[in-house]
Amino acid sequence: MPQLVILYTGQLDQVVEMTSLCQQLANAMRTVKDEAGKPVFPTGGTRVLAYPAPHYAVADGGDASLAAGGDGDYAFVYLNLRMGRGRSESAQQLAGETLVKVVKAFFSPLMATKHIGVTLQIDVGQEVFDAKHSSIHPLFNKG
Repeated sequence: MPQLVILYTGQLDQVVEMTSLCQQLANAMRTVKDEAGKPVFPTGGTRVLAYPAPHYAVADGGDASLAAGGDGDYAFVYLNLRMGRGRSESAQQLAGETLVKVVKAFFSPLMATKHIGVTLQIDVGQEVFDAKHSSIHPLFNKG
């Protein structure tokens, strides 16, 4: 953990490079530091995954967009960061602000011409069961 999962309306694959967004967000997550200057997210545990939704309905289906001279095709992006307990509220807030900054910069050019809704939500949960098995973490836990 942490995992950042992105769900988005599938037509965005035609106009944006989601893999680039994923990498930008992962890079940004690794820059977030807590009050003591320590990384909030471990490099080996940082994961960003994006899934397009081929079937969707957004708002009024495009009527307001068409009436305003748009193309009638709304897009939506939902980002959910799930992290384990133990991080301060200020670290959680900083993580959210850092990710929103990346998302706004990434979608800003497209939002100038297309109607897009973007939501970022951070969940900190109590795990009922939490098992990890990884050959990735040892790459970053040397010394």
